[in-house]
Amino acid sequence: MTQLSDNYAKAYGQKAGFGKKPALVLVDFVEGYFDPECDLYAGVEDTLASALRVREAAHAAGIPVILTNVVYHPSAIDGGRFYEKARPLRYFLQGSPMGAWPKGLVPTDSELIISKQYPSAFFGTSLAATLTSLGIDNVILTGLTTSGCIRASCVDSMSHGFITTVVREAVGDRHEDPHEANLFDMEAKYADVVSEADIIAHLQSL
Repeated sequence: MTQLSDNYAKAYGQKAGFGKKPALVLVDFVEGYFDPECDLYAGVEDTLASALRVREAAHAAGIPVILTNVVYHPSAIDGGRFYEKARPLRYFLQGSPMGAWPKGLVPTDSELIISKQYPSAFFGTSLAATLTSLGIDNVILTGLTTSGCIRASCVDSMSHGFITTVVREAVGDRHEDPHEANLFDMEAKYADVVSEADIIAHLQSL
């Protein structure tokens, strides 16, 4: 049987590279993923630590940094079918402590916060328009979870015309299998998946 990597190499493998003007997006780093008492707990502390290092390099490079979270009306009227399907989204009703920023992540005055109701950071938000108005051509994605909101944001980022970069160590999931499968697929079709070291070196070169 042909190995998976050999099979995909016949059709995919093109590198997108980096753009000239990047922005960093931290997707849904919220307390629910870090509280062991919460259904959403994913054991992704190392993922946050990596993203914070990338964020530090982004600030040093002077590029825009955007944070997203998920917030629903107390009645969940704006949750739609996503809220009906995904039971843990109840933790993101307005005011829930599980939707707060986790320890170590305190938004700065220069960072933009975009609240969303669906998986993609782009769907139903002003993110694409904001990035376009800033002349951004490269979206660097970090956050949670790889198989959910990162995957959706990656596809939408590419679809909106942005060169998309996913930082391997700075995205995470509740299980290794969907994490690796989605990294593989994003790398094949939608984005470049790069290491933390490589993205920091790139940011330092700007």
